[in-house]
Amino acid sequence: MIESIGQTVTAVADFLCGYPLFFALIGGGLYLFLSSGMVSLRRLPDALRELRSGRASESGQQISSVEALASVVAATVGMGNIAGVAIALVMGGPGAIFWMWVSALVGMSTKFHEGVLTTKFKSSAPDGRSVGGTMYIIEKGLGPRWRWLAVTFAVAGMLGTLAIMNVNQLTEAVVTTFTTPQGLADNAVLTSVSGIAGWSNDSSFRLIFGISVAMLVALVALGGIRRIARVASWLVPFMVGLYFILVLYIIATNIHGVPGVFRSIFSEAFNLRAGWGALAGIAIIGARRAALVNDAGVGTATIMHGASDNREPVREGLVAMLGPAIDSGFVCTLTALAILLCGDIPADGGVKGLEIAMNAFHSAIPGGKYLLMAIVLCFALSSMFSYSFYGTRCAAYLWGEQRARWYTWFFIATLVIFAVMPLGVAVGFCDLFYALMAFPTMLTLILMRRHVADSLASPVITEKPIPTNTTS
Repeated sequence: MIESIGQTVTAVADFLCGYPLFFALIGGGLYLFLSSGMVSLRRLPDALRELRSGRASESGQQISSVEALASVVAATVGMGNIAGVAIALVMGGPGAIFWMWVSALVGMSTKFHEGVLTTKFKSSAPDGRSVGGTMYIIEKGLGPRWRWLAVTFAVAGMLGTLAIMNVNQLTEAVVTTFTTPQGLADNAVLTSVSGIAGWSNDSSFRLIFGISVAMLVALVALGGIRRIARVASWLVPFMVGLYFILVLYIIATNIHGVPGVFRSIFSEAFNLRAGWGALAGIAIIGARRAALVNDAGVGTATIMHGASDNREPVREGLVAMLGPAIDSGFVCTLTALAILLCGDIPADGGVKGLEIAMNAFHSAIPGGKYLLMAIVLCFALSSMFSYSFYGTRCAAYLWGEQRARWYTWFFIATLVIFAVMPLGVAVGFCDLFYALMAFPTMLTLILMRRHVADSLASPVITEKPIPTNTTS
């Protein structure tokens, strides 16, 4: 039954995430990039200056722009940066990485538009907190007659942010790293659980691990956006920094292979030996995986940045646009270098993800798979924390603040389900709902681009020092 549903979902996802998603994210993002005067390049110094300012939350009850960025990066710098890059390399070869870079460049411009518009059209919750997202941009910016599109986004958002990929690949990493088939078979506890459930010991282990993850995520997710932001603000720098050190070691010990890796990325990105169809396929694979990595144009960033207490749209947009530079531009490049230098990319087809990255780190660094496992744990959990907030905000838009609390419990419960789901089915579900979020978001950004142009025409960036108080 599950396999049949998975095949159907994967078929629909393959269609929507082919040319339609490619033209929506890359084509639409390129249009926004050019129509805004290449804002992601032109205003990059301003964005870095705004990030260095460390502007704190003015109210102390909400999150600041920088905390919003940390929370967004906590979600995007997740399993997609490791498992997603590995899947892209398996399905599209080294050339897919180039198209992930293209997606990062145009994605920065897209996220700038998201940050500006979600700040201009944010709303307020009953307790006075700022709330925002694509659904509010549509309803307040485009008008009530477009509410059907806002509802479409919100429904897809609830399902698309269920951390399907994250918990699935985290479970795979734990199984690969810490268990063996014989060890699972000889475990008395797993054998007892398997006897009751009628499952294999491997499935029972995944079930128990999924329950453990759900309990851990509940400790943070049920604390709301302030707790999520506080955890993300220290977890993100730690995990990115440690990951950078590990990949730097791999590069230093395999420095002779680095030029060849970059040559393969650029040559395979425009490889016409197999024809234009193959080239288009590589580009689509890179863009499809990038959608799960940086979320630019998907709309999730509008939800987090809409929760910031910043009231200056351009400032929020500048901070928001740094997200794709960090995840797709920096972290994904680190992953690609590590895998291409030391990994063994199979040519037998199929969807393979985290296992390839784990093997690459294991072969390059003594105890590398255990160090990567620690990073993977941080990556996956940080994504789940932020995703729970995204889905809850979509539920609150549809059903109100009181009923949205039930969604958080639903989110936590689904972590157990996705821990035992096959990877191919998980990828199909994830891609499908992300596409259904991306189409309304990109249409809205394009229709409302003049609001962004008007905001850019009013300079707000000053050189005045900004206090760094972070008391919450």
